[in-house]
Amino acid sequence: MIPAPAAFLPPQANPWLRTIRPYGAAALYGMVFRGDSLIAIDYTQGYLLQIDPLSDNTTILNPHHVEAFIGATGLALAGDTIWFTQDNGVYSCTLADPTPHLLLTLPYPANGIAVWQSTIYVTSQRSGYIFIFNRETGREITRFYTPGVGFENITLKEEEIWVSDFTEQTVYCLERATGKILFSVLTPFECPTGLAFHTDSVSGQEVLYVAYAGDEPYIRDNPNADPNYQLEFRDRTFIHPLSFHYNRANSYALSTGYLIEMSYVEELSPLKQVELPEVEWRIALPAETDRQKVKKVEPVGQPFTEEVQNGQRVAVFKFDSLKPGERCIFGWKALLEVWSIKYHLTPRQVENLPSLPPDIAELYLVDNDDLAMDTEIIRNAATEAAGTETNILRKMYKIRNYVYDQLSYGIKPHIDTPDVALQRGVGSCGEYLGILLALARLNGIACRTVGRYKCPLQSDKLGIPLQPDFNHVWMEFYVPGFGWLPMESNPDDVVERGPYPSRFFMGLAWYHAEMGKGITFETVTSQGTPLNKHEVSIGDLSINHVRFTILQELQPPHLG
Repeated sequence: MIPAPAAFLPPQANPWLRTIRPYGAAALYGMVFRGDSLIAIDYTQGYLLQIDPLSDNTTILNPHHVEAFIGATGLALAGDTIWFTQDNGVYSCTLADPTPHLLLTLPYPANGIAVWQSTIYVTSQRSGYIFIFNRETGREITRFYTPGVGFENITLKEEEIWVSDFTEQTVYCLERATGKILFSVLTPFECPTGLAFHTDSVSGQEVLYVAYAGDEPYIRDNPNADPNYQLEFRDRTFIHPLSFHYNRANSYALSTGYLIEMSYVEELSPLKQVELPEVEWRIALPAETDRQKVKKVEPVGQPFTEEVQNGQRVAVFKFDSLKPGERCIFGWKALLEVWSIKYHLTPRQVENLPSLPPDIAELYLVDNDDLAMDTEIIRNAATEAAGTETNILRKMYKIRNYVYDQLSYGIKPHIDTPDVALQRGVGSCGEYLGILLALARLNGIACRTVGRYKCPLQSDKLGIPLQPDFNHVWMEFYVPGFGWLPMESNPDDVVERGPYPSRFFMGLAWYHAEMGKGITFETVTSQGTPLNKHEVSIGDLSINHVRFTILQELQPPHLG
């Protein structure tokens, strides 16, 4: 398992904790360590690669057999014998002679492979199982359900099975004897395709490396085109160490995080010629949570005072008056430590729950945000979504899937009420959220709005200011006796009619910036009267500027 904290060095002090970018690789999938060298398969090119994790030095081990390995996805090593999966087959060869020999054929495509003594473990997304075969005879011994819904690769570690899931953006730890999920962690990048453990020679630290493969957009300078700048896509593949910590007592796991500077600044630039006396402008501040720590907050442009609303910190900017044509910049800048988090609760753990606390019910079971909970379409949907389910986790999961079945994602200039959005069948993140809140509350599940922004997913660009294109909202639902659990609004709605991934059901990635839980993110009053009473909106008065700068990669707190 995880060694003692003293064995760990910070990423900048340990040469093994680096991103590995092999030369010439297009799509890395299965991989395994042989001593201090990494052996990996390139799915696209059929290369069996030997990689130096400290220098990226790359050697092709099958220079005369690459055609035979094209499309291979899983890779395992036992002595000098290589095992790999390709299409429906499981093959073996040796390092000295990489000529593949077919061992067995599955009725469905075989994805990942691992070898343990006399057994072979093979994952198959199409079948939904991890198959365990006898290594010598090829006979099936048993099978376990795969933990996620996407393409999965596999490795073994003592009494544990470790599985990476391409779609779920997740690595699972399973009990090897039963296939039971012990815990899972979100990966810092999308599209994980392979994984392998290695104990480095610097600190004795056991490191889990994860491979990623996909494509990335870039601007190409094409001198033969007019205009010469064109949007193109190229292969992107690399291997990165995944740090994690499972907090068994609180049923969650933290994984690779980042030190981030975030700023939210308003530029006063009125569209309407209005004068507002005695203005108080409130902007929610970042929250302290299990996965987000606020190291520092400071004002930008103008000083502010702080107040607390429903347990949430809020910055209050006060102006004697705002006059027509006046210009001003004000806001806040925060230094945050953020990690990915994944809670691991099972339906059995939430049976026989205590009653919902009255203060929670009073705030989060009612229609206090234009949720249209009294309309026929929403009430019928609430009944249909939950059916006869009584377990709170299963019920919330069914409601989420029902909303995903009914909606497709689309952005509009304004947010409609849940009844209108549900009838239309297309919604933004805010409209997904409104429907989820309404259906959950009507089914007795207390829930609240959470947001507000996501850092652009570019963690390899340290020190460069990054600007998100949109704001974003998600939700938390309350489990009596345990507390608030996160759930994304729409990002898991990626497959028409499912099956939907569960990566953000009781989980959030490192790039979510949490603030304004259960309160309005930004409000303005004049002489104590809300801005809308003056027939003017925040958008009529100012332009917001949101900036993230990723400063440093972090390991979970107990590893630092």
